[in-house]
Amino acid sequence: MAKSDFTDFGKINIPKNKKTSLVNNLFGEVSDKYDLMNDLMSLGIHRLWKEQFLDWMAPRETHHLLDLAGGTGDIGFNFLKRGGGITTIADLNFKMLSTGQKKITSNKFNQRLNWINCNGEKLPFNDEEFDLVSISFGLRNVTEKDIALGEIYRVLKKGGRFMCLEFSKVNISSLNVLYKFWSNNVIPFLGEKVSGNRKNYEYLIESIKRFPDQSQLSSVIRSAEFKLVKHRNLSGGIAAIHSGWKI
Repeated sequence: MAKSDFTDFGKINIPKNKKTSLVNNLFGEVSDKYDLMNDLMSLGIHRLWKEQFLDWMAPRETHHLLDLAGGTGDIGFNFLKRGGGITTIADLNFKMLSTGQKKITSNKFNQRLNWINCNGEKLPFNDEEFDLVSISFGLRNVTEKDIALGEIYRVLKKGGRFMCLEFSKVNISSLNVLYKFWSNNVIPFLGEKVSGNRKNYEYLIESIKRFPDQSQLSSVIRSAEFKLVKHRNLSGGIAAIHSGWKI
C-alpha cells in the first residue's frame, strides 16, 4: 500500500479504510460516559466554549442547522433554545445518538429536531439544503477531511456558513506546560477510572496532537472553497472556532 493509503489513529498509522470502523467502535464504547468525561476532562469549560460557539453562530428562526458529530446534542439543543429554526443532528455512531435522545426532557423541540445516523464523508442530504453546518470536536476523527468538507460545502445553501469547534494549539507557553501535563497524565487516568477505558482517551490526546493548528486548519477550509475564513482562539488556543462561508 502507498503512504497515501494510510492515516493517523492515535499514535499509529493505519489503512484509511479501517479508521471509520475503529472510530465508530471507540465512541460506542464511551457513549454512556461521554458527557460526564467532557465535564471532567475540561473542568466544565467545554460548556463555555460551546456557548461562545453559538454566540458567533447567532441562531435565527429561519435557520436549519446540520450538526455533524452531534450525537449527545449539546450544540443542536442549544441552537433551538437560542431561537434557531430546525436542527438535524447527525452522527456516525448510533449509541451516541441514543444518548442524545435520552437527554430530551420535554416535547418542546421534537417537531424541530431530526436525528440521522450517517458518515460525514457521505451525507444523505440534497444539495444546498442547510443554512448552517457545524461540527464540534469531531473533525479530528474524520478519515478524509477534504471529502467531508466537500460534502459540507455541497449541502450548504449559497450564503450558508460552516462552523467548526475543535481542539487546537495552545499559544501561551506557561499554559501549554500545564495543558500538556493534564492531557498526558490526568485525562487518561480519568478515562480509566470513569469509563473503564484508558486507551480511548489516549487516542483522544494523540488525535489532538496530530490535528492541524489554527492556521493550517484555516488553509484546509479555504481549500474546500469556503470564503471569509476566520478563527477565534478559546482559552489560550486549547480550542478554537473556525468559520467559513459558501459564497
